[in-house]
Amino acid sequence: MEKFYPIEIAGCKRQLPICKVDDHLSIAAFVMFSDVEITIACARELLKIVPEFDYIVTAEAKGIPLAYEMSRQSGKNYYPARKMTKLYMTDPIHVSVKSITTAKVQDLYLDKADADVLKGKRILIVDDVISGGDSLRAMEVLVNEAGGNIVGKATVLAEGDAANRDDIIFLDKLPVFEK
Repeated sequence: MEKFYPIEIAGCKRQLPICKVDDHLSIAAFVMFSDVEITIACARELLKIVPEFDYIVTAEAKGIPLAYEMSRQSGKNYYPARKMTKLYMTDPIHVSVKSITTAKVQDLYLDKADADVLKGKRILIVDDVISGGDSLRAMEVLVNEAGGNIVGKATVLAEGDAANRDDIIFLDKLPVFEK
């Protein structure tokens, strides 16, 4: 029998499926892909509480719908940190990261052309969920290497101990389920 965690985020009620990470830990899966209503609502609410910024940076892939919608609503561009280099990228900045939702180490890349745009600008880092903070740290390294000035780190949900952090902006808490 599948279990769900009920939550209301930005006025939207959802039933998040509880997924087993390992024998001792399960998480409630929050996925914005294809949920236009919640993406629009969360972007609107986050934009009300984040500091002034010039550009948004997010990690590929789950943060992209939120970053896009925040970009659309604010009129300010966003830049994704890619999981692999693309043919059009020249001299990309690279970091490696392992997060709670990935089974292996992931690489994140930022094209030099994008990095040049971010240099000296106010950068808002955005993601859908912050848990252990590994993906967030990787994005911070990328932005710092690009010479950007991180003015805020925003997420829809702060999972587990991340809800106790004072350096992130979030809409709601999300528990982890430990055995």
